[in-house]
Amino acid sequence: MNTLVQPDPGLYIWTIVTFLVLLAALAKFAWRPLLEALDRRQDMIRQSLDDAHKAKQELERLNVESQRILAAARTEADQILSNTRSDANRFREELKQKAQAEAAGIVKNAERQIELETARALQQIRTEAVDISVAIASKLLERNVTKEDNERLIEETFKQIEGRRPS
Repeated sequence: MNTLVQPDPGLYIWTIVTFLVLLAALAKFAWRPLLEALDRRQDMIRQSLDDAHKAKQELERLNVESQRILAAARTEADQILSNTRSDANRFREELKQKAQAEAAGIVKNAERQIELETARALQQIRTEAVDISVAIASKLLERNVTKEDNERLIEETFKQIEGRRPS
């Protein structure tokens, strides 16, 4: 038979010894550093995952906080807007009341002026009536009546006329 196919016990022993020596050398010089590198890499990945998880939680917390701040700002803006509107309405009402009061004052002053002008016109008419009456009476009587006598007579006549008028 072929020598390559025949079992040789010496070859088995040397193969096993070589395998064990190679296994010991690999374990000492390659596997241990390789396993340590894998452990360090695993720790670094775990640390990165933990950091990412913490960052995600912090981002969520900040997002919730920003939503709360935005809601508070919106509420405050609405409150300020509401206060501004109510202040504007109150100011408008105050201005309206002041304008109405001023208008009422102007109307009262105008009424007083009208009354004064009416009284002045009536007095002037009376004076002119007295002068005309004196002139007419003087011509009728052919004598000169004093102005004071005439005014007294006219005043008495007006009082009598006003006393007869229905109120």
